[in-house]
Amino acid sequence: MPTPQIDLARIAALAEPVRRNLFDFVTRSRTAVSREQAAEGLAIAPHTAKFHLDRLVDEGLLDVEFRRLTGRTGPGSGRPAKLYRRSDRELQVSLPERHYDLLSRILAHAVAEAATTGEAAGVIAARVARAEGSAWGAALGEPVDSAELDRLATALAAGGYEPWIDEQTLFLRNCPFHRVAQEQTELVCGLNLEYVTGVADGVGCTGLTTRLDPGEDRCCVSAAPHR
Repeated sequence: MPTPQIDLARIAALAEPVRRNLFDFVTRSRTAVSREQAAEGLAIAPHTAKFHLDRLVDEGLLDVEFRRLTGRTGPGSGRPAKLYRRSDRELQVSLPERHYDLLSRILAHAVAEAATTGEAAGVIAARVARAEGSAWGAALGEPVDSAELDRLATALAAGGYEPWIDEQTLFLRNCPFHRVAQEQTELVCGLNLEYVTGVADGVGCTGLTTRLDPGEDRCCVSAAPHR
């Protein structure tokens, strides 16, 4: 899953007006631009342009390349210029936290595989959702010495699920796929269950059972120790 807190910090960097204007100037350009070109385009000092452009690089919003603008090579051709271009990184922030990109990736993978294998897309999507959850959970590296419900809660909190534990049952306040789940409840809730089950597997929670457990004002999945 993406990390909205980091994306939010990066987007917040654009709140400074000069920085936002520089970002817009670079993204509108068909080629990478130098600090001098950006400064001239916005009628600001080159050192001001450099400061803000480098801040945008630090935040991952711009990338840097070095190239000689004269087109000459060899001795006397001068040093390569530092040029700025828009980063390929995608940023998103939603409140409450949503991950429709994850859902679309699961479904796209299922449709593509179903077209080549003939297997039911729903079956494939369930398998992909669990694998995605397992991979994401394993990548978190949660300590295995904590109680399993606490470990799963920590992992799901990082994914925006807003978990809480009540009488040895873990509930989730937020559904990252909420809007689509309202329209395709059975499909999306089933995939959500597979994903959360995968996360539990990924963080080593072998003693928990996950199940569909819809309730008012909460996500449709819960988890509890095996009974």
